[in-house]
Amino acid sequence: MSQLAFSTLALSPDLLKNIESLGYKTMTDIQAQSLPYVLAGKDVIAQGKTGSGKTAAFGLGLLEKLNVKRFRIQSLILCPTRELADQVSKEIRTLARTIHNIKVLTLCGGMPFGPQVGSLEHGAHIIVGTPGRIEDHLSKGTLRLENVETLVLDEADRMLEMGFQSAIDLIVDKTPLGRQTLLFSATYPKQIESIAQRIMVKPVMVKSTESHDSSSIEQHFYKIENNEQERIEAVRLLLLAYQPESAVVFCNTKRETQELADKLVNYGFSVAALHGDLEQRDRDQTLIRFANKSASVLVATDVAARGLDIDALDMVINYHIARDSEVHVHRIGRTGRAGSKGMACSIYSDKESYKVGLLEDYLDKTIEPELLPSVEVLNKAPYAPKMTTLQIDGGKKQKVRPGDILGALTGKSGIEGKQVGKIQVFDNWAYVAVERAVLKTALKKLAEGKMKGRTFRIRQITG
Repeated sequence: MSQLAFSTLALSPDLLKNIESLGYKTMTDIQAQSLPYVLAGKDVIAQGKTGSGKTAAFGLGLLEKLNVKRFRIQSLILCPTRELADQVSKEIRTLARTIHNIKVLTLCGGMPFGPQVGSLEHGAHIIVGTPGRIEDHLSKGTLRLENVETLVLDEADRMLEMGFQSAIDLIVDKTPLGRQTLLFSATYPKQIESIAQRIMVKPVMVKSTESHDSSSIEQHFYKIENNEQERIEAVRLLLLAYQPESAVVFCNTKRETQELADKLVNYGFSVAALHGDLEQRDRDQTLIRFANKSASVLVATDVAARGLDIDALDMVINYHIARDSEVHVHRIGRTGRAGSKGMACSIYSDKESYKVGLLEDYLDKTIEPELLPSVEVLNKAPYAPKMTTLQIDGGKKQKVRPGDILGALTGKSGIEGKQVGKIQVFDNWAYVAVERAVLKTALKKLAEGKMKGRTFRIRQITG
């Protein structure tokens, strides 16, 4: 862990003051290694996992260079998913609190195009977006990048994995040759090496040595016959024996993800699926249900789960061992955070023994298969999550705020505040988690009560 203070960097007093007010005392390993080069204007390739502090590493660099009085797009940050882009925008705005009149604009697919055009007409300093939507704006002439001084590729490996290579090439061609390029990636496959050679000038390579504290993760490996039914049974045994409040089951393909999720639902588990073929609204609802503890199990592909705020999990299950050892470590690193013990279970057959061998070399440990929990646990009824999610057909545009929803639920003859979970308000709808035990009361209170002087349609989201 780096012990270097942010004050050792050539940052403006305003930025340093804000960093201090946010409670950032010393830099993370990736920040200490990359920020001096970023601030010196060099092209940087930084390898570090999600949660290593990379957003602040490139965010502070571009904010230090930014000229607020020059109302032009000076920085472009590309992210693989809308969720990651939203996360990055939020963090950049937080880091920029002491810089007045700064405008950060998020441009992602799955959102209406028209309002984005309107926002672009008003101008911005920093754009955060997904390659597909940025490419759309460039092709329609609603976005111009000739003033970009810093281009950031965040989670570059996932963008390439998701097929954004041609979109990235087109976007890069629309930015000035003299720009600074920063490439952040959790892994460093050959594709990244070749794109770096094409779009960067004498890049400095830094690699974070910080890894997840493996002592807080119990790793278990279970060998089965190469039989899908046995693999599904192994997942059921693990879920029923340990009953995690939140677990992610990682699959290697989109099809496998949906099929496994459907089968687990048929067995009575509370499951949500997350993969690239989902419509944006279904994807949003899946993430909301899992984040607010209304679904206990998320079955996901690596690409879909990358950069999502689903840390501090009780359990990670590898339905198949990941194709890449680095991806395996990245998957299991989502459990056992914040001082709690996590559990990572990997299921494999003889056909995958070569992956186990690669993993042994990578982890520098011998992997011994264990016995799965007794089949007797299959007699247990699948456990239900504590919470359930309600959708309200009203949001920011109807002036609905979290306080209005909480007030409507906890008023006369309502439920207690501690029985209300996460509340998320979007443009035209909102979601609230309530304890399953008080579902009927909550539905009645929201359906019959008023918010902003009117009633809204309410429904339970069940997947």
